[in-house]
Amino acid sequence: MSRPPFPPFDIESATRKVRLAEDAWNSQNPEQVAQAYTIDSQWRNRTEFIHGRDEIVDFLKRKWNAEHEYRLIKELWGFRNNRMAVRFAYEWHNDAGQWFRSYGNEVWEFDTDGLMRRRFASINDLPIEAEKRLFHWSQGRRPDDHPGLSDLGL
Repeated sequence: MSRPPFPPFDIESATRKVRLAEDAWNSQNPEQVAQAYTIDSQWRNRTEFIHGRDEIVDFLKRKWNAEHEYRLIKELWGFRNNRMAVRFAYEWHNDAGQWFRSYGNEVWEFDTDGLMRRRFASINDLPIEAEKRLFHWSQGRRPDDHPGLSDLGL
């Protein structure tokens, strides 16, 4: 199994890889998202340590059962060879209707087949009022003409 683009990355392939990851996460399909990772992928997500695709799927199911109307934007921060730094923000609300904008940074490492073998994410949640939301597309893939993080001043 492989997942282009492949390392070593250039600016075009790294930017494309980030957008493909954003699109997959916005699908909120845990099984589809997990296919971008190696069978033995290692994650740190906040304080949770996750190993392998089965745990990734379980984690994502829990995540999207708690984070309603999830919408995510990712942006490439830097890259070298088979590694990337990515920043992101996503908006969601909990069961009580409280909206949040979650901000984070990730570092990614890929194998030669373009599958992510390591992902480390640091994330902070900021409660926001519904009228302060900035991500207003229908759930799913962010439209190409929707502003990215830098354009939104985030």
